[in-house]
Amino acid sequence: MARTAKLTLDDRTLDLPLVRGADGEEAVDLSGLRGRGLVAIDDGLRHTVLTKSAITYVDGERGVLRYRGIAIEELAARSNFVETSFLLIYGHLPSREELDKFHDLLTDNAALHESFKYHFEGFPVDAPPMAMLSSMVSTLACFYHRPKEKAVDDLREIDVFDEEAAWLLSKVRTIAAYSYRRSMGLPFIYTDPRLSYAGDFLHMMFSEPFREYVAPEATVEALNQLLILHADHEMGGSTTTVRVVGSSRANLFASCAAGISSLWGPVHGGATIAVVELLESIQRGEMTAEQVIARARERKDGFRLAGFGHPVYRSMDPRAKILRRIAERLLGNNPGAEPLLDIALDLEAKAAADAYFADHRLFPNADFYNGIVMRAIGIPRDMYSVFFAIGRMPGWIAHWREQAADPNLRIIRPRQLYVGPDETQYTPIDAR
Repeated sequence: MARTAKLTLDDRTLDLPLVRGADGEEAVDLSGLRGRGLVAIDDGLRHTVLTKSAITYVDGERGVLRYRGIAIEELAARSNFVETSFLLIYGHLPSREELDKFHDLLTDNAALHESFKYHFEGFPVDAPPMAMLSSMVSTLACFYHRPKEKAVDDLREIDVFDEEAAWLLSKVRTIAAYSYRRSMGLPFIYTDPRLSYAGDFLHMMFSEPFREYVAPEATVEALNQLLILHADHEMGGSTTTVRVVGSSRANLFASCAAGISSLWGPVHGGATIAVVELLESIQRGEMTAEQVIARARERKDGFRLAGFGHPVYRSMDPRAKILRRIAERLLGNNPGAEPLLDIALDLEAKAAADAYFADHRLFPNADFYNGIVMRAIGIPRDMYSVFFAIGRMPGWIAHWREQAADPNLRIIRPRQLYVGPDETQYTPIDAR
């Protein structure tokens, strides 16, 4: 017999179905409430399951993150970003033949149409890179011509989707590099098909017409791992945005451009910058680590310790552990080259020794070490969120694809609880 939850309201008792997830977690199905004269309210949707998904699993209590069932630790150690992207998008690890074909598809679609240069030249030199990235990803829809007889969400034409996904996943790094170079007043550098995905991005970012930049293997590997760690994270704000936009049958480019705009927000993709600024303030002597801990504990002046705590994780974010190791590996042979790492390690140790942080489940999240790793790689601060968008792209594509393939897809249209004035009369402007 199917399990149900009982909701008692005055003299009525409603039986609500329970839906069980693959991990045993149960959710109450509230879809029938409206027909009984009720709606549910959950500000921020923190306790609401938006959809059923088979892509990414997060267990915040135990600090577990898996892509398609594979632990993030294993993927970061053994996979690469292209293979992990295939896994997320298509649901299985590729065979050698599948991986080679996917890699070739990305390589063949890395270059931008030459007219994109004119689009970039239309932006002010000081235009925010995230604004350029969102605009240019949306512009891709003007250059990719899906056959008119094919519906936006028709995944039966798998070659059409494959090409769209490759366009987006491959060109986003080129757009990102061009955005950076435009902001610096530098000439654009063409993609190099001989390089890996991560290596080619660094080449387009930092090469000059008279000098090719070849990133050290350790740097390329660190960037590759960083991309894997950010490839998906279940229903984050930007992924939810992609699903909301995609539910209207908007195309893949428009949906992911909306995701980029969501990621632009300072409490989403911009959180890493707040961590770096905090660590720099300690470095400058404006605060000590002890004072930071005390301010976070007292909570008198609205101070929030950036890089600690997470809406989902009630233990240490598994990505933070890996990022700390990446930072130590990159900088370990050059002690003192990045003083922020020593400051971060000291701050983490002091927080771990403070009972307040343990009692409130405040552990380092991915943002805490993100910035240190990116500084070591050479990624400029105003490109942090742009980089996260590159990393998150396969996750967005996977969620768009999963949703588009749902035969029961309906446009996402939540309710509101109206709290405004009762019906009033219009007052002519001269009488106001």
